[in-house]
Amino acid sequence: MSLYYGAIVFAHVVSAVIAVGPLFLLLPLIRRLRTAKAEVEDVYLAFIRVVIRLVMHAGHVLVVTGALLILFGPWPWHSSWVILTLGIMLLSAVFLASGFSSVLKKFHEPGNNRQLIINKLYRTAWIYIGLLMIMLWLMVQKPSIW
Repeated sequence: MSLYYGAIVFAHVVSAVIAVGPLFLLLPLIRRLRTAKAEVEDVYLAFIRVVIRLVMHAGHVLVVTGALLILFGPWPWHSSWVILTLGIMLLSAVFLASGFSSVLKKFHEPGNNRQLIINKLYRTAWIYIGLLMIMLWLMVQKPSIW
């Protein structure tokens, strides 16, 4: 393995950790948001937005390094695990863009049930973690499905 390929693998693994790890910070934050007072609520929401943005940018690095690994590595683009990873990645990108943003925008709208919005935010975090775990399994295991 060349030094460059090893560096790309390292960047890919680090970006995967950064893309998944901070999502687990959201879970206790969302729980605290349930009982937060109005003055602290905006701090929690700002932190959640920062975490989402960090995960999003780490995902960009993950995609680029993954493409480079497929391009320079021994796996063809038509491998089943590559195609499934790409499909789930597109699904998760749409989900990240629409799922978290729409929920966070509704938070301060008058007339919305705050607890329902927090429940949806919590559920969205777990769904996104699940999608990332499936992609992680596909990238590590590299199953031959077809």
